[in-house]
Amino acid sequence: MNDQTPPPSIVLSAEQWQSFLSTLYERGDKLDLREEGGVYHPRKEAVDAYVFSGHAEALLSSEVDGDVWGTLEDIEETAATEEEAWQKIVAFYLERGCVLMEIEPEEADEPADQWLISEPLARRLGLLPAE
Repeated sequence: MNDQTPPPSIVLSAEQWQSFLSTLYERGDKLDLREEGGVYHPRKEAVDAYVFSGHAEALLSSEVDGDVWGTLEDIEETAATEEEAWQKIVAFYLERGCVLMEIEPEEADEPADQWLISEPLARRLGLLPAE
């Protein structure tokens, strides 16, 4: 992240990220908490970063191809570098009520993964406090 990208609203370590993913289930096109209000939803399919990516607005990840250039084209922007492209994508989605989530790398010399998700999804999954 550089000086032009705003600080993330959510920061998780690599371990917290894996733990978080294990608390999720996907049914149809809805991602939700596996256990909520005393109700436990059995694991039918593990939710990993790839499954989670289907619910993100955009991402920049070493684990999952987020297609930065395709996303930039979708928002009808252009950029000279991938870094500039990601900055424009972040600005676009933050203006539309999304939150920036950062996953700290396991190795210090690796870049952090960044995910843009809707605020309602972040709240429903317990990443942000309920309103």
